[in-house]
Amino acid sequence: MDTNGIPSRFRAADADRERVASLIQAAGGEGRLTLEEVEDRLSAVYSTKYTDELATLTSDLPKPAPRRRPVAFGHRAVRIHLAVVVVLSALLIVRWLASGGPFFWPTMPMFWLAMSVFVHARVRGARRGLKPEDGLAVA
Repeated sequence: MDTNGIPSRFRAADADRERVASLIQAAGGEGRLTLEEVEDRLSAVYSTKYTDELATLTSDLPKPAPRRRPVAFGHRAVRIHLAVVVVLSALLIVRWLASGGPFFWPTMPMFWLAMSVFVHARVRGARRGLKPEDGLAVA
């Protein structure tokens, strides 16, 4: 324990061990480690108790590149469509303010304009090979 009473070492969970084991197996598959090194490191992974020991087993391996989320609004046509929808929505709000209507009637046209952008992004994403579980990211 350190001076604040916080443990300086944390016990490794099975998920931590599996993550490190998959990194070691991937490095072996890429040819960065020999088969004997992979076996030695995997046996060390499954016998470790603390997370700092796991870090030392992969310290000489390159860090994996972070996964980027697919960009659904990355296509130029979808961005233009989105800009047109924003301008039309602003014009609808100005028209509503000028008319002095008792309720916010632009809600429905703005809803359908937004749906058209999402459908357009979805179609473009399907053409680019994006799956529904990838989610949407804005570029």
